[in-house]
Amino acid sequence: LFQTYIFCIFATMNSLKTLNPYFWKHRVLLFWGILFIIASNFFSIYQVQFVGKTVDLIKDVLDDHNVKKEVLFRTLLINGGIIVGTSILSGVFRFMMRQTIIVASRRIEYDLKNKIYKHYQELSLSTYKNTTVGDLLNRLSEDVVAIRMYLGPGIMYVINLIILLIITCVYMLMTNVEMTIWTLIPLPILSFIIYKVSSIINRKSKVMQKSQSAISTFVQDSFSGIRVVKFFNKEKYIEKNYGIKVKDYQDKALDLAKTEAYFFTIIIFVIGLLNVAILYMGGKNYFEGKLTVGTIADFFMYINILIWPFSMVGWVSSVNQRAAASMSRVNEFMDIKSEIVNTNFDNYTIKGDVEFRNVSYTYPNTGIKALDNLSFKLEAGKSLAIMGKTGSGKSTIALLLCRLIDPDEGEILIDGKNLKDHNLELYRKHIGYIPQESYLFSDTIENNIGFAIDHPTHALVEEFAKKADVHKNIVEFKEKYQTMVGERGVMLSGGQKQRICIARALIKKPEILIFDDSLSALDTETEENILQNIENDIKSCTSIIITHRESSAKRADYILNLTEIEVEN
Repeated sequence: LFQTYIFCIFATMNSLKTLNPYFWKHRVLLFWGILFIIASNFFSIYQVQFVGKTVDLIKDVLDDHNVKKEVLFRTLLINGGIIVGTSILSGVFRFMMRQTIIVASRRIEYDLKNKIYKHYQELSLSTYKNTTVGDLLNRLSEDVVAIRMYLGPGIMYVINLIILLIITCVYMLMTNVEMTIWTLIPLPILSFIIYKVSSIINRKSKVMQKSQSAISTFVQDSFSGIRVVKFFNKEKYIEKNYGIKVKDYQDKALDLAKTEAYFFTIIIFVIGLLNVAILYMGGKNYFEGKLTVGTIADFFMYINILIWPFSMVGWVSSVNQRAAASMSRVNEFMDIKSEIVNTNFDNYTIKGDVEFRNVSYTYPNTGIKALDNLSFKLEAGKSLAIMGKTGSGKSTIALLLCRLIDPDEGEILIDGKNLKDHNLELYRKHIGYIPQESYLFSDTIENNIGFAIDHPTHALVEEFAKKADVHKNIVEFKEKYQTMVGERGVMLSGGQKQRICIARALIKKPEILIFDDSLSALDTETEENILQNIENDIKSCTSIIITHRESSAKRADYILNLTEIEVEN
């Protein structure tokens, strides 16, 4: 039996062993929690023997065994006081037990969420192309909650039951060995049921959690593309597909709940057998004169104290199995190592010389070769316009320069030094990047522009908004720079979003400035205004302008025209 309860905690250690450092970090709280569990259970069991003694005394009075009423009242008063006092102490220690173990589980949950979120930010761009936002969010929220249930209630109830079982068995053996043996006979059956059913619960938990991730992904996709959904009048289509996914989740959740319900029912049935065993053996021994009524009452009290913790075994097993399934999902991402690794932590200046030497890159998720043996050199302070057809690899150059991806062949030199050998954090501080897809955070316009630097002043934000030719639009808004842009900047037009992104990149005053086709949503007049406004900024840094327009390229010192790579059949 002891092996079964140890199994509830440790059978899933292959995935849950990564939590061991957190247990060690919060070992003081957990240690005190275990002491409070021992104290609480000791006082719960200690009072039982006084119930049996009181029952025997009352029986003697009823049988007129010459017991004086004064003795009866004094004994009832003393025993009652002990029972009330130990109940209060047990309750206090049980409260302290929760205030230590549950608090420790909440702190571990906090640490775990921070670690997962930090790891998400360290993953490379290619990793995010192979997963979904909904799945990432589900692992950070639902899966971590399931893990926390194991860390708190899951462990607390199992340790509580083990300690309670040990203390109870000691008192039961001290009372009557034969009755104890008969009472404990059904427990190996319960042990076997837990072992078998827990594996089924684990499997069904994984299936249910995958279905839940699919719902999160679908909902995130639907709301991100709400404009497209409404434009094509596809609300009913989306609602229908959502209903299918929710129905699939409901079926899997109900299947799991049905298994757990059977589990609990069987456990209660086995515990009921314990009561029958006590009633039969106790009655037999009583008529044989081997036991008193008080002793039988003690055994009923002992077994009823065990009923609730034993009934929790099924739930605890389910919680631990779900936690194991969730932890294995979390570990899948935690075990992913980014191929973009910073190996240099020195502090130095960046001038902005850029050189590509025989650079080739193939996207791993599609197998498309974007660049093949590309070479060019650009001195600091000069500008380069990169043109070419769609799919010729223009945006890939921007990603490589930002070191969001690394080349398959060749090398990229910054100031004559391989980009892989640079301090990545320092290097990116000196880069201004305006992406092809204008992304804004669900925040104010001012915070979006000032996002690139620490503690930006309003005057500085306004200065670069003017350079990006978006200030005149901002002041027309009711809240001006405090206007909330909505998710992904949904409240703004495409041109306004692009210009805010331009201001965000320029406010860094970077040594290397990259325009990744970021003027495409602007009319010719606005484009010309921006290029005139930032002419001095461009001359003070190395600038790379990726564009389809000749009007954007004409101001550059050099033009690089890319051609599509021919694929051999």
